[in-house]
Amino acid sequence: MDLALARALGLAVGAGVNLYATVLVLGLAARYEWVALPEAFDPLASSWVIGVAGALYAVEFLADKVPWIDTAWDLLHTLVRPIGAAVIAVTALGPADPGMQTMAAVLGGAIGASAHAAKAGTRLAVNTSPEPVTNIGASLLEDGFVVGLVVLLITYPWIGVAVAGLALTAVAVIAVLLVRLWRRRRTGEPTATSAR
Repeated sequence: MDLALARALGLAVGAGVNLYATVLVLGLAARYEWVALPEAFDPLASSWVIGVAGALYAVEFLADKVPWIDTAWDLLHTLVRPIGAAVIAVTALGPADPGMQTMAAVLGGAIGASAHAAKAGTRLAVNTSPEPVTNIGASLLEDGFVVGLVVLLITYPWIGVAVAGLALTAVAVIAVLLVRLWRRRRTGEPTATSAR
């Protein structure tokens, strides 16, 4: 796989979890030239892009810490994050033929949607706990994951791609396990915990 496409799809994972943190870190890295980035990232260095991404990240940072408000925020972003992931994937790809750009957009959107679904589903489950510590911890973990992933993708792209791939694999395995658990409960089959 081409490095630009791999990085683009890795960034789509970050955008699916937290679009604004992804754009903010990329914009700051491009603006202050922390590392040599491809020219495709230059538009993200704009003061407007950094300012808007920073303001929206601040709102998301606060909204994500409050149970049920974070669920409403995630619901609002069900279309925003996948579309943002597709745009970031195309931007990160850089100059390419229209077929490759279309593929990056479709894959980036699908990956962003998967990452968003995993985040939203996990947070919905976390919201059932009565105390706020779990919610705050989950939110901080997500923020750290996204910032760390983006930094890895721009400094050590192949390691970042591997981390993004592992995260998507973990999401897929957890989704399969949850579907199986749900089916068992629906049909009345005993589960490992209820058989004890």
